[in-house]
Amino acid sequence: MDLRKLKTLIDLVSDSNVSELEITEAEGKVRIVKSMGVAAPVVMQSAPPAAAAPAVAAAVAPVEAPVVAAAPVGHVVKSPMVGTFYRSSSPGSAPFIQIGSVVKEGDTLCIIEAMKILNEIESDKSGTVTQILCENGQAVEYGQPLFVVE
Repeated sequence: MDLRKLKTLIDLVSDSNVSELEITEAEGKVRIVKSMGVAAPVVMQSAPPAAAAPAVAAAVAPVEAPVVAAAPVGHVVKSPMVGTFYRSSSPGSAPFIQIGSVVKEGDTLCIIEAMKILNEIESDKSGTVTQILCENGQAVEYGQPLFVVE
């Protein structure tokens, strides 16, 4: 299991009411247990029958309290799904939009990757992008604010 996928799973458990998550794949098994507000993953790799692989415990940095900010002014475009937020179609290409970009209803604002599927998120309002509320590669939740369009 790649590190990015593991971090996304840890973030999802940390931000939800789920206290324990276990996933089994061909590469191995991952079990994430939340205790005292911090999710700590336990990674168990599959091994051939002749050799036994010990369980590896990964340390997780403490989760910092979120900074409370004023509510954005304008129309907020929210995430329609849980996934990973990307500002461009590929790592080397230019972002779909910047702060100050003028968008029309239906223009692509970003991509959210969910279950290995890239979903284009379109603007549901015409106007000027005044705020980008997520970082590239950040895990996002359903209903999380992504952009402000005025």
